[in-house]
Amino acid sequence: MRILLVVYDNGSYIHYFPQSLSYIAAVLLKAGHDVEIYNQDKCHYPDEHLTWYLDREKFDCIGLSVVGGYYQYRKLLKISEAVCKAKNKPFYIIGGHGPSPEPEYFLRKTNADAVVMGEGEETVVELVDAVGNKRPLSPVKGVAFREGKKVVINERRPLIKDIDSIPFPAFHLFPVYYYSLLRMPHAGSSDFLMSAMTGRGCTYTCTFCYRMDEGFRPRSPENIVDEIRLLKREYGITYIEFCDELVMSSAERTMRLCEEFLKAELNMKWWANGRLNYARPDVLKIMKRAGCVFLNYGIESMDDQVLKNMNKDLTTDQIVSGVEATIKAGISPGLNIIFGNIGDDKETLKKGVNFLLKYDDCTQVRTIRPVTPYPGSQLYYDAIRKGFLKDVEDFYERKHLNSDLLSVNFTDLSDEEFYACLLEANTTLVNNYYHKKRAEALEQLKRLYLLRDAGFRGFRQT
Repeated sequence: MRILLVVYDNGSYIHYFPQSLSYIAAVLLKAGHDVEIYNQDKCHYPDEHLTWYLDREKFDCIGLSVVGGYYQYRKLLKISEAVCKAKNKPFYIIGGHGPSPEPEYFLRKTNADAVVMGEGEETVVELVDAVGNKRPLSPVKGVAFREGKKVVINERRPLIKDIDSIPFPAFHLFPVYYYSLLRMPHAGSSDFLMSAMTGRGCTYTCTFCYRMDEGFRPRSPENIVDEIRLLKREYGITYIEFCDELVMSSAERTMRLCEEFLKAELNMKWWANGRLNYARPDVLKIMKRAGCVFLNYGIESMDDQVLKNMNKDLTTDQIVSGVEATIKAGISPGLNIIFGNIGDDKETLKKGVNFLLKYDDCTQVRTIRPVTPYPGSQLYYDAIRKGFLKDVEDFYERKHLNSDLLSVNFTDLSDEEFYACLLEANTTLVNNYYHKKRAEALEQLKRLYLLRDAGFRGFRQT
């Protein structure tokens, strides 16, 4: 089978490496298929170009994966329109966190032939095999498909237990040198960056999370090290962005992973998604030694009752203790706070702003966004039960228009009051960021002219 996998353009100058699609490419290659990547991201092709390309070339299947964002949804509709206009329209497969919770709706909106629900590596190989051999799709677990005007939703597929059994991403099919130019906190001008994963899933069940896969499945440290060595050897990668939902799944596992990095002498910068109840001084110390420069923390709120309402399994005391220990270890913290959860009000927002003003080191611009009840999350189904949302169509077509605007207001504030609070909060945070950056620039000038700092290279953006 000849298969085209589409990497969509989100308008970025440099895009994130499309990791999920690279794993799908790897398993399809292993199964003996001919796989080609359509890089709309790097080339910024207009959507109509895909129709032209499909008219020119002949593919048996075409695949696209998206998450549940407002932009991704509308991009999916445009790309689907381009696919369906093609004279040589291939069998059209969509997947990812976006379509997985509500496959019937997405099949109807996109005119795709099938949805791969959830983890896709085993499902897509069976699906493509069935399509190529003209066998019925009803026995393929993890697939929803159109059968005339009818939509059939098969049984969901069990998760892959042994993550090490999945082949490494098919890096050679992608423009790695393009993705490696992406900048991350503390990346120098000569660093080359790449994404990797240490495992799949999360040990927690926050109400706003749309991840449908239960539990956490780690890769072995040895398997991770082998992939990083490959990236370093073949592509000159010097900085790894671990894009797992949670790298710090426990203190013990985190320390073992760092020990393997040190033993392998990787000499690699990296950042990861952390967990503040595991942010102990001994853990952070070895993380720093192993190359960690940035830890992204999902704090969400600085109010204990709101944290309990969202099932965060975290306290404000743990947050403060963990962030202070992170800063003391010499690692920059990424401090993420959202507003609008059940129990939020003006005072809980003020607590979040004051916390950021005290602890944010301004490695990144930090603002506060409204919480969004993505389909698949507990919060989404709560919104439907309470009458705030009608269904998935109401969410995507009428409510979720931008990640910085309200989809559903779970607070007692009016929408106007809600936005006024966020305007004040984020004005404070943005002013703080640029005040600190201005002070840093002025300090550089003093060092240049008063201390004759010959190492100054100009105010260059990295």
